[in-house]
Amino acid sequence: MKKVLSISTITAIALLLTAGCSDHGSSHHAAELEAVEVQTDLAEEKVHQRSQRLPGTVYPAEQAIVAAKIMATVASVDLAIGQEVSKGDILMELRADEIGAKVEQARAALAQVERNLEREAALLKQNATTAETVRTLEDQNRLAQAQLAEAVTMESYMSIRAPFDGTITSKKVRRGDLATPGIPLLTIDGKGSREIQVQVPDSLSSLPYGTAVKVEADGNLLEAVLTEWSPAADPQSRSRLAKLALDNPDVRSGQYVGVNWPAGQTKSVWIPNNAVSTVGQMNRVFTVIDETARLHLVRTGVVENGFTQIISGLEANTVIIINPEANLRDGQPVVIKK
Repeated sequence: MKKVLSISTITAIALLLTAGCSDHGSSHHAAELEAVEVQTDLAEEKVHQRSQRLPGTVYPAEQAIVAAKIMATVASVDLAIGQEVSKGDILMELRADEIGAKVEQARAALAQVERNLEREAALLKQNATTAETVRTLEDQNRLAQAQLAEAVTMESYMSIRAPFDGTITSKKVRRGDLATPGIPLLTIDGKGSREIQVQVPDSLSSLPYGTAVKVEADGNLLEAVLTEWSPAADPQSRSRLAKLALDNPDVRSGQYVGVNWPAGQTKSVWIPNNAVSTVGQMNRVFTVIDETARLHLVRTGVVENGFTQIISGLEANTVIIINPEANLRDGQPVVIKK
């Protein structure tokens, strides 16, 4: 009898616990499915300019590789990489004593010819010399002047100056080095606009000069203009060199940028940006089906003008929820705000 009572007691307790758990689960489930008010919009199908992303490299619109015009020793070069310079600033001083000696020789020769010419011109007035002698001295005077001008010009090459406003980006010289004509000493990148060079596959469509092309740099969407385009394709890469002008001095020389080259038009689904929520690396969108919220994982594309392109996961004319609450769940009843 005692054993029977024990089993009955255990059975009753189990039933009570089960009922309690069932009531708790039902109330919790009901709380999750409580209806909420939502704002909605429609996913629209739009004609979109399709583009192909191409790698591009930024170059300065102005760049000078500075080299000496004469062979001489570097006397001073007080510059550092990254230093800004202005047009006409002295970048370095060279020393070549033979150039100074040539200047002195040319000046002495000119002075001697001028004295002889002055004397013979005075004698010609007295018919004490010939006109041919004077003409010869005049020719010698012009020759001496040209030689002096050449020597002075050579002397001016001893000071190397900045050709424009810019920044020193490369320095390959130190004081005491021998500067040789044609050997690079410094590189200066000009300030202001930049130039993007990109190899465009020959299969992509041709663009007229002046066409605006979207480029991405450091996560920012910028606009460049097509200024140059080679008419001949590289036989190895089957691509053509294009140059784009970018009026943005903040983009660095040598930086990688993504060029969104137009590749024809296509249709795709677009929704407002505030309809897309991100959880981790997943993009999701809530739709309304039969007054119920339904969760869709989507793959997004271009974002522009407040709208996001949906590549997959959503069809056109679908009712979507904008600004969904953080606690909105799949299957939750919704009431659409009027």
